[in-house]
Amino acid sequence: MVANFPKVILISQLPLPYPKIGSWTTLYKNYLESNHQIDYIICEQPEKRFESVIYTLVENTLQAKIIRKWKKNRYMGYLNALEELLQQDQKYIIQIVDNYGIVKPLLKFLSESGFRQHCYLQFCYHGFPPFYENFAGRWFFEAIDEMIVLTHDSYKAHKNYYTILPTRFSVLHNGVDTKKFYPIATDARQLLKEEYGVINKKVFVWCAQDRPKKGLHIVLDAWKSVIEKRNDCVLWIIGTEPKEAMEGVRYFGKIPNDELPKYLQAADCYLFSTLCHEGFGLSLIEALHCGNYCIASALGGVPEVLQYGKFGKLIESPHFVSEWEKAMLDFAENSEQTFVFDRSLYTTENWNTGMNTIIASAQKKMAQ
Repeated sequence: MVANFPKVILISQLPLPYPKIGSWTTLYKNYLESNHQIDYIICEQPEKRFESVIYTLVENTLQAKIIRKWKKNRYMGYLNALEELLQQDQKYIIQIVDNYGIVKPLLKFLSESGFRQHCYLQFCYHGFPPFYENFAGRWFFEAIDEMIVLTHDSYKAHKNYYTILPTRFSVLHNGVDTKKFYPIATDARQLLKEEYGVINKKVFVWCAQDRPKKGLHIVLDAWKSVIEKRNDCVLWIIGTEPKEAMEGVRYFGKIPNDELPKYLQAADCYLFSTLCHEGFGLSLIEALHCGNYCIASALGGVPEVLQYGKFGKLIESPHFVSEWEKAMLDFAENSEQTFVFDRSLYTTENWNTGMNTIIASAQKKMAQ
């Protein structure tokens, strides 16, 4: 007889806690340090461990790498670790985050070992567009039991693309720690501006790694025209090394995430110039929670995050430099414009509660 109350296993391709910056790893860190429902984590050896879960570690020794290569199974270590956990008299919810590659070997293992009917597969997708081609992806959606996406628009993109979509969907918005990211009083903000030497300046801020799909080159092209017309504006670039010197532009390079709030709290307007269909945009909601007006590409999940223009300006043609120039100049002219942002949205607390609800719903299905 199989036990009615399923255990929850998280299979992570990254060690958790993850010592570097990452969106979903940060979300899981906050979750696993609070009231969570995960029982086991399968991952490589982390630098330290969460105390409230049981780890089953994936070997990453030279011998293990050789065996994986010889058997042409890069996920063998994860499957071996999973095999150590599974018991015939127990049901399981298995969570996978963005790792499409593991699904087929995982399904084969569960089917051959007789565990498939005792497992509920939740795939958490932090991108936006469909990953597989239409008919080539049918096996994937037949294999998993639930797809968790970041926005309703992502679900609609999947629904409209696939001729047949045989799985359940849930939506779980990203969330940020509002104890770190929050607006500060006007006096405190003026002191920060004074510290950075930008009193009486309108501060635009851009924060990301400098990859073409992040659109920094578009913003810098637009800035050349902005600074010619306005000498009361500055542009802060965070997360990338300096490029050519440009009037009004200051590069801060990479900074620890814990130090990011003070830059956003001192800024006036956040620029999110993505040129790809991003799932959500974690830095976008960090800026919103710090009180920034946002100018962002109308791509991927971004319009839903900004509630289709309620929380900022959406650039419908983000590949056009002139669109960014106009939006920045409009903000500089009307920088006192206000927008009503519901600070109960996009929080760590909401994400944690949402994840617990999704897990509880799956547990209920399996217990029936």
